[in-house]
Amino acid sequence: MVLATGVAVVVARSGDDPPAAAPRPSASASTPPARVILPGKPGESARVTDADQVGTLGGSTYNTIDVTFVQMMIVHHEQALEMAALAPDRAGDTGLRNLAARISAAQGPEIVWLRRWLSDRKLAEAGASHDHSTMPGMQSPADLAALAGARGAEFDRRFIAMMTAHHKGAIQMAGDVLAGGSDQTLYEVANEMAVEQGSEIRRMEQL
Repeated sequence: MVLATGVAVVVARSGDDPPAAAPRPSASASTPPARVILPGKPGESARVTDADQVGTLGGSTYNTIDVTFVQMMIVHHEQALEMAALAPDRAGDTGLRNLAARISAAQGPEIVWLRRWLSDRKLAEAGASHDHSTMPGMQSPADLAALAGARGAEFDRRFIAMMTAHHKGAIQMAGDVLAGGSDQTLYEVANEMAVEQGSEIRRMEQL
């Protein structure tokens, strides 16, 4: 069997004879889900999964890891924007204000892209009932209140500590989708996010 990159191929269940025309199962029959082969990324092996774990859009494939990453990263980015919006009026260091502006300029458009990714696939954003505090790097309401109440050097120290932890959490989340996701475009976007936020962590260490 030859697989073209990006093509999912249905695999016959073990024990089935290859009929000329497969009979349609009755509505009451209980049958296991079909299996599909997902070609791996360049240099990686193909893998097999259930068809109901794969969606298609324009020839692309995605899985639950991709969806969870997008839903959670929207919320994660929103908190980073909330923190960055405090810097212009509170930061004592010009370099930190510039860094906060850079974070806003990068993550605002990324939120738009992530929302479009879900919308194109008719998927919803994460519900309000989801416990977002469990995401890596998320800051508590108390920490955010303390940051908002700080000024000058105190704000700078709090911001750097909190945003560094926040960025490290985002890199961890990106690593999850890089390791187990299926959508190639999302793979590239997540990789770019990880590189960008790693660069910003190094800049905060210098500050």
